[in-house]
Amino acid sequence: MARGKSPSFEVQRGAILQEAARLFADKGFHNASMAELAKACGVSKPLLYHYYRDKEHILFDIADSYMDQLLAIVAGVEAQDLEAEPHLAALVMRFMEEYEHSQSQHVVLVQDVKFLQAAQEEYVVGKQRKVVAAFAEAIERVEPGLRDRSLDKPVAMILFGMINWTFTWLRADGRFTYADMAPVVTAILLNGVKGLLQTGLVVPGRNTDLEAVASD
Repeated sequence: MARGKSPSFEVQRGAILQEAARLFADKGFHNASMAELAKACGVSKPLLYHYYRDKEHILFDIADSYMDQLLAIVAGVEAQDLEAEPHLAALVMRFMEEYEHSQSQHVVLVQDVKFLQAAQEEYVVGKQRKVVAAFAEAIERVEPGLRDRSLDKPVAMILFGMINWTFTWLRADGRFTYADMAPVVTAILLNGVKGLLQTGLVVPGRNTDLEAVASD
């Protein structure tokens, strides 16, 4: 009878995925070696191969497990059975909170999934489509009729354009947190820039992180 996996096996795999995501995000998938990953994890290269057969296996698990996290967020918000606007606001808030702590995984998902084998890439992309569909459905609930005009998914992609790269300009030591910016994003989507000032979320004249970036 084959010997079962030790209780720490999945824990160690999880730690490897965390280090690999940081390494791939920093150097790029093709520029990061298994030897570098083993060193970052504090294990030998042969031991690393005990947990993962190759870099592609690691890349797939990073992307696939990250998408599972995002789908779990979608399911959790749906389980709250909120009205249309609070539902959309909750989705934006929960995704922004996840992005704050999953920057490396997010970069890997965007830049490196294309290096997977075709079947693996399609599997991950299929989960991405489910996330987009969930946001498109939430937006359609707020503004019925967008789907009839084939605008529900484009508007969802505009929303992702606002939140997906927040970490490139929102500083950890800045004035605002991800939780602060989530209702700002929702207000812009629902009301436009003119409506944003009416919500009280932005005070005219205050310097923001984005203004600081624009003035550099």
